[in-house]
Amino acid sequence: MQPWHPAERSAILASAMGLTVLELEIANPARPAVTERVDLLIDSGAIYSVVPAAILARLGIEPLVEQQFRLANGAKITRKKGGAVFKRGDRVGVADVIFGEEADSALLGATTLEALGLSLDPIRRELEPLPLILAAV
Repeated sequence: MQPWHPAERSAILASAMGLTVLELEIANPARPAVTERVDLLIDSGAIYSVVPAAILARLGIEPLVEQQFRLANGAKITRKKGGAVFKRGDRVGVADVIFGEEADSALLGATTLEALGLSLDPIRRELEPLPLILAAV
């Protein structure tokens, strides 16, 4: 594994356990210039991204709805959901975001990756550009 340097904050970090973490900027769609940087664990099995509620509150992002989710162990939980701007370099996307509670991991889910035009190669654990296709009628 190559050494990671703090100056390369947009780099993907891969640990020996195969976990991939990516730093993104998150913003309120109403004020996209005001951002906070957050390290998110890429979870290819998660639909939505989970960001600590305190960060979303500082950005002025308010929940729109509460939804029930099922955890891998079968347990059901309820979390608040809203919308956020996600940025990585010149890539910008808007996606649903779950308001993470204290024990929740900060996760980067599939809809956010797609909104950024990225996909995760599950074998090499590397991000790749997602072919963006519009259907012709």
